[in-house]
Amino acid sequence: MSDGQVLEFSGVTKQFGSVQAVSGFSGRAEPGVVTGFLGPNGAGKTTTLRILLGLVRATSGTATLGGVPYAKLRHPLQTVGAVLEAASFHPGRTAANHLKVYAQAAGLPLSRVDETLATVGLSDVAGRKVGGYSLGMRQRLGLAYALLGDPGVLVLDEPSNGLDPEGIKWMRLLLRELARQGRTVLVSSHLLTEVQQTVDSLIIIAQGRLVFQGGLDDLTDPSDFSTVVDAPDRAALTRALDAAGIETEVLRSGLTARSADTLQVGAIAASAGIALSTLHRRGPALEEVFLDLVSGVRVHPSAGGATAEASAPPTLNDSAPPTPNDSAPPTPTAPAPADTVSDTVPDDVAPAVTAAIAAELEAESLSLPGAAASSAAGGTAFAVASTGVIDIIPPLGLESGSVPDAFADGDAGDFVAADSFPEVDEADVETPVEQDSPEDPGPPASRPEESPEHHDGGEQR
Repeated sequence: MSDGQVLEFSGVTKQFGSVQAVSGFSGRAEPGVVTGFLGPNGAGKTTTLRILLGLVRATSGTATLGGVPYAKLRHPLQTVGAVLEAASFHPGRTAANHLKVYAQAAGLPLSRVDETLATVGLSDVAGRKVGGYSLGMRQRLGLAYALLGDPGVLVLDEPSNGLDPEGIKWMRLLLRELARQGRTVLVSSHLLTEVQQTVDSLIIIAQGRLVFQGGLDDLTDPSDFSTVVDAPDRAALTRALDAAGIETEVLRSGLTARSADTLQVGAIAASAGIALSTLHRRGPALEEVFLDLVSGVRVHPSAGGATAEASAPPTLNDSAPPTPNDSAPPTPTAPAPADTVSDTVPDDVAPAVTAAIAAELEAESLSLPGAAASSAAGGTAFAVASTGVIDIIPPLGLESGSVPDAFADGDAGDFVAADSFPEVDEADVETPVEQDSPEDPGPPASRPEESPEHHDGGEQR
Protein backbone atom coordinates (compact mmCIF):
# COMPACT_ATOMS: atom_id res chain seq x y z
CA MET A 1 0.00 0.00 0.00
CA SER A 2 1.25 3.47 -0.87
CA ASP A 3 1.14 6.15 1.81
CA GLY A 4 -1.85 8.44 2.20
CA GLN A 5 -1.37 11.87 0.66
CA VAL A 6 -2.80 15.28 1.51
CA LEU A 7 -5.29 16.42 -1.12
CA GLU A 8 -4.83 20.17 -1.48
CA PHE A 9 -7.04 22.61 -3.39
CA SER A 10 -5.67 26.13 -3.62
CA GLY A 11 -7.71 28.91 -5.21
CA VAL A 12 -9.26 26.59 -7.78
CA THR A 13 -11.45 28.39 -10.31
CA LYS A 14 -13.06 26.86 -13.38
CA GLN A 15 -14.87 28.88 -16.03
CA PHE A 16 -17.03 27.23 -18.72
CA GLY A 17 -17.78 30.11 -21.05
CA SER A 18 -19.97 32.49 -19.05
CA VAL A 19 -20.60 29.91 -16.29
CA GLN A 20 -18.26 29.82 -13.33
CA ALA A 21 -18.52 26.25 -11.98
CA VAL A 22 -15.86 26.66 -9.27
CA SER A 23 -14.78 29.99 -7.77
CA GLY A 24 -11.62 30.34 -5.68
CA PHE A 25 -12.14 27.03 -3.88
CA SER A 26 -9.51 26.11 -1.29
CA GLY A 27 -9.61 23.05 0.95
CA ARG A 28 -7.74 19.92 1.97
CA ALA A 29 -8.35 16.31 2.90
CA GLU A 30 -5.97 14.70 5.38
CA PRO A 31 -4.75 11.07 5.55
CA GLY A 32 -6.19 8.83 8.24
CA VAL A 33 -9.71 10.30 8.19
CA VAL A 34 -12.81 9.95 6.03
CA THR A 35 -13.60 13.37 4.55
CA GLY A 36 -17.09 14.03 3.25
CA PHE A 37 -17.47 16.31 0.23
CA LEU A 38 -20.98 17.79 0.26
CA GLY A 39 -22.91 20.31 -1.78
CA PRO A 40 -26.22 20.68 -3.61
CA ASN A 41 -26.60 19.69 -7.25
CA GLY A 42 -24.65 22.07 -9.45
CA ALA A 43 -22.39 23.23 -6.61
CA GLY A 44 -19.22 22.17 -8.48
CA LYS A 45 -18.37 18.93 -6.64
CA THR A 46 -17.85 16.78 -9.72
CA THR A 47 -15.94 19.50 -11.55
CA THR A 48 -13.64 19.92 -8.55
CA LEU A 49 -12.95 16.18 -8.37
CA ARG A 50 -12.29 16.02 -12.11
CA ILE A 51 -9.79 18.86 -11.76
CA LEU A 52 -8.06 16.90 -8.98
CA LEU A 53 -7.82 13.83 -11.25
CA GLY A 54 -6.52 15.75 -14.25
CA LEU A 55 -9.67 15.28 -16.33
CA VAL A 56 -10.48 19.00 -16.44
CA ARG A 57 -7.97 21.84 -16.48
CA ALA A 58 -8.60 24.61 -13.95
CA THR A 59 -8.85 28.16 -15.20
CA SER A 60 -6.69 29.16 -12.23
CA GLY A 61 -5.47 27.61 -9.00
CA THR A 62 -4.01 24.19 -8.30
CA ALA A 63 -5.19 20.78 -7.09
CA THR A 64 -2.48 18.39 -5.92
CA LEU A 65 -2.02 14.99 -4.31
CA GLY A 66 0.85 15.15 -1.87
CA GLY A 67 2.00 18.38 -3.54
CA VAL A 68 2.08 16.79 -7.02
CA PRO A 69 -0.49 17.33 -9.81
CA TYR A 70 -2.16 14.17 -11.03
CA ALA A 71 -0.59 14.46 -14.49
CA LYS A 72 2.89 14.20 -12.96
CA LEU A 73 2.29 11.14 -10.78
CA ARG A 74 4.71 8.36 -11.67
CA HIS A 75 2.24 5.57 -10.86
CA PRO A 76 -1.30 7.00 -10.91
CA LEU A 77 -3.24 3.76 -10.37
CA GLN A 78 -1.04 2.82 -7.41
CA THR A 79 -1.34 6.33 -5.94
CA VAL A 80 -5.02 7.18 -6.24
CA GLY A 81 -8.10 5.07 -6.91
CA ALA A 82 -11.18 6.93 -8.11
CA VAL A 83 -14.76 6.19 -9.06
CA LEU A 84 -16.60 9.20 -10.47
CA GLU A 85 -20.28 9.13 -11.35
CA ALA A 86 -21.60 5.92 -12.91
CA ALA A 87 -18.83 3.55 -13.90
CA SER A 88 -19.15 1.95 -17.34
CA PHE A 89 -18.53 -1.74 -17.88
CA HIS A 90 -18.56 -4.00 -20.92
CA PRO A 91 -21.78 -6.01 -20.44
CA GLY A 92 -20.33 -9.11 -22.08
CA ARG A 93 -17.20 -9.21 -19.93
CA THR A 94 -16.91 -10.89 -16.55
CA ALA A 95 -15.90 -8.99 -13.44
CA ALA A 96 -12.59 -10.85 -13.24
CA ASN A 97 -11.72 -10.11 -16.88
CA HIS A 98 -12.75 -6.48 -16.43
CA LEU A 99 -10.17 -6.04 -13.68
CA LYS A 100 -7.55 -8.09 -15.56
CA VAL A 101 -7.61 -5.55 -18.40
CA TYR A 102 -6.59 -2.75 -16.04
CA ALA A 103 -4.16 -4.86 -14.07
CA GLN A 104 -2.26 -5.85 -17.22
CA ALA A 105 -2.33 -2.30 -18.60
CA ALA A 106 -0.93 -0.85 -15.35
CA GLY A 107 1.64 -3.61 -14.85
CA LEU A 108 -0.02 -4.96 -11.70
CA PRO A 109 0.13 -8.63 -10.64
CA LEU A 110 -2.99 -10.59 -11.56
CA SER A 111 -3.25 -11.76 -7.96
CA ARG A 112 -4.65 -8.32 -7.14
CA VAL A 113 -7.78 -9.19 -9.14
CA ASP A 114 -8.83 -11.98 -6.77
CA GLU A 115 -7.81 -9.95 -3.72
CA THR A 116 -9.90 -6.92 -4.61
CA LEU A 117 -12.92 -9.01 -5.64
CA ALA A 118 -12.75 -10.71 -2.25
CA THR A 119 -12.49 -7.35 -0.50
CA VAL A 120 -15.70 -6.06 -2.08
CA GLY A 121 -17.56 -9.36 -1.72
CA LEU A 122 -17.75 -10.36 -5.39
CA SER A 123 -15.65 -13.52 -5.34
CA ASP A 124 -18.68 -15.78 -5.84
CA VAL A 125 -19.82 -13.89 -8.95
CA ALA A 126 -16.41 -13.09 -10.44
CA GLY A 127 -17.17 -15.33 -13.44
CA ARG A 128 -20.55 -13.78 -14.21
CA LYS A 129 -20.92 -11.20 -16.98
CA VAL A 130 -21.31 -7.66 -15.73
CA GLY A 131 -24.41 -7.16 -17.88
CA GLY A 132 -26.35 -9.24 -15.35
CA TYR A 133 -25.13 -7.32 -12.30
CA SER A 134 -27.44 -5.20 -10.17
CA LEU A 135 -26.68 -1.54 -9.45
CA GLY A 136 -25.25 -2.43 -6.05
CA MET A 137 -22.99 -5.10 -7.54
CA ARG A 138 -21.73 -2.62 -10.11
CA GLN A 139 -20.93 -0.20 -7.30
CA ARG A 140 -18.87 -2.90 -5.62
CA LEU A 141 -17.07 -3.66 -8.88
CA GLY A 142 -16.25 0.02 -9.32
CA LEU A 143 -14.79 0.08 -5.82
CA ALA A 144 -12.78 -3.06 -6.64
CA TYR A 145 -11.24 -1.20 -9.57
CA ALA A 146 -10.37 1.75 -7.31
CA LEU A 147 -8.61 -0.63 -4.90
CA LEU A 148 -6.84 -2.59 -7.65
CA GLY A 149 -3.54 -0.72 -7.33
CA ASP A 150 -3.70 -0.71 -3.50
CA PRO A 151 -3.57 3.12 -3.52
CA GLY A 152 -3.09 5.39 -0.56
CA VAL A 153 -5.78 7.82 -1.79
CA LEU A 154 -9.41 7.02 -2.59
CA VAL A 155 -11.77 9.48 -4.30
CA LEU A 156 -15.32 8.12 -4.45
CA ASP A 157 -18.48 9.74 -5.80
CA GLU A 158 -21.70 8.40 -4.24
CA PRO A 159 -20.21 5.02 -3.23
CA SER A 160 -23.37 3.93 -1.37
CA ASN A 161 -25.71 4.55 -4.29
CA GLY A 162 -27.70 1.42 -5.11
CA LEU A 163 -26.60 -0.54 -2.03
CA ASP A 164 -29.11 -2.21 0.29
CA PRO A 165 -29.03 -1.45 4.04
CA GLU A 166 -26.56 -4.29 4.64
CA GLY A 167 -24.36 -3.04 1.81
CA ILE A 168 -24.45 0.53 3.13
CA LYS A 169 -23.29 -0.66 6.53
CA TRP A 170 -20.55 -2.72 4.88
CA MET A 171 -19.41 0.31 2.85
CA ARG A 172 -19.34 2.46 5.98
CA LEU A 173 -17.16 -0.01 7.88
CA LEU A 174 -14.85 -0.52 4.87
CA LEU A 175 -14.22 3.21 4.40
CA ARG A 176 -13.48 3.69 8.08
CA GLU A 177 -11.09 0.72 8.02
CA LEU A 178 -9.28 2.10 4.96
CA ALA A 179 -8.87 5.44 6.74
CA ARG A 180 -7.64 3.68 9.88
CA GLN A 181 -4.88 2.13 7.74
CA GLY A 182 -3.61 5.65 6.98
CA ARG A 183 -5.23 6.19 3.59
CA THR A 184 -6.83 9.43 2.45
CA VAL A 185 -10.54 8.87 1.78
CA LEU A 186 -12.58 11.61 0.08
CA VAL A 187 -16.26 10.72 -0.34
CA SER A 188 -18.93 12.74 -2.16
CA SER A 189 -22.50 11.92 -1.19
CA HIS A 190 -26.03 13.25 -0.87
CA LEU A 191 -27.04 10.86 1.91
CA LEU A 192 -26.57 13.23 4.83
CA THR A 193 -27.61 10.70 7.48
CA GLU A 194 -25.10 8.16 6.19
CA VAL A 195 -22.40 10.84 5.91
CA GLN A 196 -22.94 11.76 9.55
CA GLN A 197 -22.27 8.15 10.57
CA THR A 198 -19.26 7.65 8.31
CA VAL A 199 -17.10 10.76 7.95
CA ASP A 200 -14.75 12.44 10.42
CA SER A 201 -14.53 15.81 8.67
CA LEU A 202 -16.55 17.73 6.10
CA ILE A 203 -15.97 19.99 3.12
CA ILE A 204 -19.16 21.77 1.98
CA ILE A 205 -19.37 23.92 -1.13
CA ALA A 206 -22.18 25.95 -2.65
CA GLN A 207 -22.14 27.80 -5.97
CA GLY A 208 -18.52 26.74 -6.42
CA ARG A 209 -17.36 28.32 -3.15
CA LEU A 210 -16.29 26.84 0.17
CA VAL A 211 -18.89 27.37 2.90
CA PHE A 212 -17.54 25.00 5.56
CA GLN A 213 -14.50 22.89 6.37
CA GLY A 214 -13.83 21.10 9.63
CA GLY A 215 -14.97 18.30 11.89
CA LEU A 216 -18.57 17.38 12.60
CA ASP A 217 -18.28 18.92 16.06
CA ASP A 218 -17.28 22.25 14.50
CA LEU A 219 -20.33 22.35 12.26
CA THR A 220 -22.62 23.93 14.85
CA ASP A 221 -22.14 26.51 17.57
CA PRO A 222 -22.49 25.33 21.20
CA SER A 223 -25.22 27.93 21.68
CA ASP A 224 -27.36 26.03 19.17
CA PHE A 225 -27.76 23.15 21.62
CA SER A 226 -30.00 22.82 24.64
CA THR A 227 -30.66 20.23 27.33
CA VAL A 228 -34.09 18.62 27.45
CA VAL A 229 -35.06 17.17 30.83
CA ASP A 230 -38.29 15.92 32.37
CA ALA A 231 -39.46 14.10 35.47
CA PRO A 232 -42.72 12.66 36.83
CA ASP A 233 -42.58 15.45 39.41
CA ARG A 234 -41.96 18.30 36.99
CA ALA A 235 -42.78 20.98 39.58
CA ALA A 236 -40.06 19.72 41.95
CA LEU A 237 -37.57 19.57 39.07
CA THR A 238 -38.41 23.16 38.08
CA ARG A 239 -37.84 24.39 41.65
CA ALA A 240 -34.50 22.57 41.87
CA LEU A 241 -33.25 24.08 38.60
CA ASP A 242 -34.46 27.56 39.56
CA ALA A 243 -32.63 27.28 42.88
CA ALA A 244 -29.43 26.42 40.97
CA GLY A 245 -29.86 29.52 38.78
CA ILE A 246 -30.68 27.61 35.60
CA GLU A 247 -33.40 29.15 33.46
CA THR A 248 -35.81 26.73 31.81
CA GLU A 249 -38.58 26.80 29.25
CA VAL A 250 -41.58 24.50 29.48
CA LEU A 251 -42.18 22.52 26.32
CA ARG A 252 -44.46 19.63 25.53
CA SER A 253 -41.52 17.23 25.69
CA GLY A 254 -40.28 18.58 29.04
CA LEU A 255 -38.08 21.40 30.32
CA THR A 256 -35.43 22.99 28.09
CA ALA A 257 -32.29 24.44 29.67
CA ARG A 258 -29.93 26.31 27.31
CA SER A 259 -27.33 27.33 29.87
CA ALA A 260 -26.51 23.86 31.24
CA ASP A 261 -25.40 20.54 29.80
CA THR A 262 -26.74 17.09 30.63
CA LEU A 263 -24.09 16.41 33.27
CA GLN A 264 -24.90 19.55 35.23
CA VAL A 265 -28.68 19.05 35.04
CA GLY A 266 -28.38 15.39 36.06
CA ALA A 267 -26.24 16.27 39.06
CA ILE A 268 -28.80 18.85 40.26
CA ALA A 269 -31.66 16.35 39.95
CA ALA A 270 -29.69 13.65 41.77
CA SER A 271 -28.79 15.95 44.66
CA ALA A 272 -32.48 16.88 45.02
CA GLY A 273 -33.55 13.23 44.91
CA ILE A 274 -35.63 13.68 41.78
CA ALA A 275 -36.04 10.75 39.40
CA LEU A 276 -35.74 11.76 35.76
CA SER A 277 -37.71 10.34 32.85
CA THR A 278 -35.89 12.24 30.08
CA LEU A 279 -32.43 13.74 29.82
CA HIS A 280 -30.72 14.38 26.49
CA ARG A 281 -28.93 17.02 24.43
CA ARG A 282 -30.79 18.48 21.46
CA GLY A 283 -29.44 20.57 18.61
CA PRO A 284 -29.89 21.21 14.89
CA ALA A 285 -29.65 18.19 12.61
CA LEU A 286 -27.00 17.95 9.90
CA GLU A 287 -29.65 18.44 7.24
CA GLU A 288 -30.81 21.70 8.83
CA VAL A 289 -27.28 23.09 9.17
CA PHE A 290 -26.39 21.97 5.64
CA LEU A 291 -29.38 23.77 4.12
CA ASP A 292 -28.60 26.93 6.10
CA LEU A 293 -24.97 26.90 4.93
CA VAL A 294 -25.65 26.37 1.24
CA SER A 295 -28.44 28.96 1.21
CA GLY A 296 -26.32 31.59 2.96
CA VAL A 297 -28.52 31.82 6.06
CA ARG A 298 -25.63 30.54 8.18
CA VAL A 299 -22.04 31.68 7.59
CA HIS A 300 -19.23 29.66 9.15
CA PRO A 301 -15.80 31.19 9.94
CA SER A 302 -14.00 28.30 8.19
CA ALA A 303 -15.25 29.65 4.84
CA GLY A 304 -12.73 32.49 5.21
CA GLY A 305 -12.62 35.05 2.43
CA ALA A 306 -14.75 32.91 0.16
CA THR A 307 -17.94 33.86 1.98
CA ALA A 308 -17.14 37.55 1.82
CA GLU A 309 -17.29 37.30 -1.97
CA ALA A 310 -20.48 35.26 -2.02
CA SER A 311 -22.72 38.28 -2.44
CA ALA A 312 -20.88 39.55 -5.52
CA PRO A 313 -21.80 38.05 -8.89
CA PRO A 314 -19.08 35.89 -10.43
CA THR A 315 -17.04 37.85 -12.99
CA LEU A 316 -13.96 37.21 -15.01
CA ASN A 317 -10.74 38.86 -13.91
CA ASP A 318 -10.19 41.36 -16.70
CA SER A 319 -7.07 42.81 -15.09
CA ALA A 320 -5.12 39.58 -15.28
CA PRO A 321 -3.09 39.06 -18.46
CA PRO A 322 -4.72 36.55 -20.78
CA THR A 323 -3.16 33.14 -21.00
CA PRO A 324 -2.55 31.41 -24.32
CA ASN A 325 -5.21 28.81 -23.52
CA ASP A 326 -7.86 31.48 -22.87
CA SER A 327 -7.29 33.99 -25.66
CA ALA A 328 -5.01 32.74 -28.43
CA PRO A 329 -6.43 30.28 -30.99
CA PRO A 330 -4.53 27.03 -31.44
CA THR A 331 -1.85 27.10 -34.12
CA PRO A 332 -1.57 24.14 -36.52
CA THR A 333 2.22 24.05 -36.27
CA ALA A 334 2.32 23.70 -32.46
CA PRO A 335 0.01 20.87 -31.30
CA ALA A 336 -0.86 20.69 -27.62
CA PRO A 337 1.03 18.16 -25.49
CA ALA A 338 -0.66 14.82 -24.80
CA ASP A 339 -1.20 15.48 -21.09
CA THR A 340 -3.10 18.74 -21.63
CA VAL A 341 -6.86 19.13 -21.66
CA SER A 342 -8.19 21.79 -23.99
CA ASP A 343 -11.65 23.01 -23.09
CA THR A 344 -11.99 26.03 -25.38
CA VAL A 345 -15.24 25.58 -27.34
CA PRO A 346 -16.75 28.10 -29.80
CA ASP A 347 -19.79 29.90 -28.46
CA ASP A 348 -21.95 28.99 -31.44
CA VAL A 349 -21.51 25.22 -31.02
CA ALA A 350 -24.68 23.38 -30.01
CA PRO A 351 -24.74 21.90 -26.47
CA ALA A 352 -24.77 18.31 -27.75
CA VAL A 353 -21.77 18.95 -29.99
CA THR A 354 -20.02 20.73 -27.11
CA ALA A 355 -20.45 17.69 -24.88
CA ALA A 356 -19.12 15.38 -27.59
CA ILE A 357 -16.07 17.57 -28.19
CA ALA A 358 -15.37 17.82 -24.46
CA ALA A 359 -15.59 14.03 -24.05
CA GLU A 360 -13.19 13.48 -26.97
CA LEU A 361 -10.70 16.06 -25.66
CA GLU A 362 -10.80 14.56 -22.15
CA ALA A 363 -10.19 11.07 -23.57
CA GLU A 364 -7.14 12.35 -25.46
CA SER A 365 -5.75 13.89 -22.26
CA LEU A 366 -5.59 10.67 -20.28
CA SER A 367 -2.27 9.46 -21.66
CA LEU A 368 -0.38 10.25 -18.47
CA PRO A 369 3.25 9.59 -17.52
CA GLY A 370 3.77 6.55 -15.35
CA ALA A 371 0.66 4.74 -16.56
CA ALA A 372 1.64 4.08 -20.19
CA ALA A 373 3.46 1.10 -21.56
CA SER A 374 4.89 0.84 -25.06
CA SER A 375 7.36 -1.33 -26.90
CA ALA A 376 10.86 -0.11 -27.58
CA ALA A 377 10.33 -0.43 -31.33
CA GLY A 378 7.45 2.03 -31.43
CA GLY A 379 4.73 -0.56 -30.76
CA THR A 380 1.19 0.04 -29.59
CA ALA A 381 0.98 2.04 -26.36
CA PHE A 382 -1.86 2.36 -23.90
CA ALA A 383 -2.54 4.49 -20.83
CA VAL A 384 -4.79 3.89 -17.82
CA ALA A 385 -6.26 6.76 -15.81
CA SER A 386 -7.67 6.33 -12.33
CA THR A 387 -11.19 6.76 -13.70
CA GLY A 388 -10.90 3.54 -15.69
CA VAL A 389 -10.39 4.87 -19.22
CA ILE A 390 -7.81 3.15 -21.41
CA ASP A 391 -6.37 5.13 -24.30
CA ILE A 392 -4.93 3.06 -27.18
CA ILE A 393 -2.17 4.96 -28.94
CA PRO A 394 -1.30 3.58 -32.44
CA PRO A 395 2.42 3.07 -33.17
CA LEU A 396 4.24 5.49 -35.39
CA GLY A 397 3.79 4.77 -39.06
CA LEU A 398 0.55 2.81 -38.59
CA GLU A 399 -1.65 3.46 -41.58
CA SER A 400 -5.15 4.80 -41.11
CA GLY A 401 -7.73 2.05 -40.78
CA SER A 402 -5.32 -0.78 -39.90
CA VAL A 403 -5.79 -2.74 -36.70
CA PRO A 404 -2.90 -3.86 -34.49
CA ASP A 405 -2.70 -7.65 -34.10
CA ALA A 406 -2.71 -7.27 -30.31
CA PHE A 407 -6.30 -5.96 -30.45
CA ALA A 408 -7.65 -7.92 -33.42
CA ASP A 409 -9.07 -10.75 -31.28
CA GLY A 410 -10.53 -8.72 -28.41
CA ASP A 411 -14.03 -8.88 -27.03
CA ALA A 412 -16.90 -7.82 -29.23
CA GLY A 413 -17.37 -4.09 -29.14
CA ASP A 414 -13.82 -3.39 -27.95
CA PHE A 415 -12.34 -2.22 -31.25
CA VAL A 416 -13.80 -1.15 -34.59
CA ALA A 417 -11.48 -0.75 -37.53
CA ALA A 418 -11.80 2.29 -39.74
CA ASP A 419 -11.98 0.09 -42.89
CA SER A 420 -15.02 -1.79 -41.55
CA PHE A 421 -17.30 1.09 -42.54
CA PRO A 422 -18.77 1.02 -46.11
CA GLU A 423 -17.22 3.37 -48.61
CA VAL A 424 -19.47 6.01 -50.14
CA ASP A 425 -19.04 7.02 -53.76
CA GLU A 426 -18.97 10.75 -54.23
CA ALA A 427 -21.22 10.35 -57.26
CA ASP A 428 -23.96 8.91 -55.04
CA VAL A 429 -23.98 11.93 -52.78
CA GLU A 430 -26.29 14.70 -53.77
CA THR A 431 -24.73 18.11 -53.34
CA PRO A 432 -26.80 21.29 -53.23
CA VAL A 433 -26.52 23.40 -56.39
CA GLU A 434 -26.37 27.12 -55.94
CA GLN A 435 -28.86 28.94 -58.10
CA ASP A 436 -27.71 32.19 -59.58
CA SER A 437 -29.96 35.17 -59.27
CA PRO A 438 -31.15 36.92 -62.52
CA GLU A 439 -29.31 40.07 -61.54
CA ASP A 440 -25.99 38.18 -61.14
CA PRO A 441 -25.65 35.45 -63.79
CA GLY A 442 -21.93 35.08 -63.18
CA PRO A 443 -20.16 32.65 -60.77
CA PRO A 444 -20.40 33.27 -56.99
CA ALA A 445 -17.86 35.75 -55.67
CA SER A 446 -16.53 33.23 -53.16
CA ARG A 447 -15.71 30.65 -55.90
CA PRO A 448 -12.48 31.36 -57.85
CA GLU A 449 -12.89 31.44 -61.62
CA GLU A 450 -11.52 28.27 -63.23
CA SER A 451 -8.81 28.56 -65.82
CA PRO A 452 -9.46 27.23 -69.36
CA GLU A 453 -6.96 24.44 -68.75
CA HIS A 454 -8.83 23.15 -65.75
CA HIS A 455 -12.18 23.64 -67.49
CA ASP A 456 -11.19 21.61 -70.56
CA GLY A 457 -9.52 18.80 -68.70
CA GLY A 458 -11.88 18.66 -65.71
CA GLU A 459 -13.99 15.67 -64.84
CA GLN A 460 -17.40 15.64 -66.52
CA ARG A 461 -20.18 15.65 -63.96
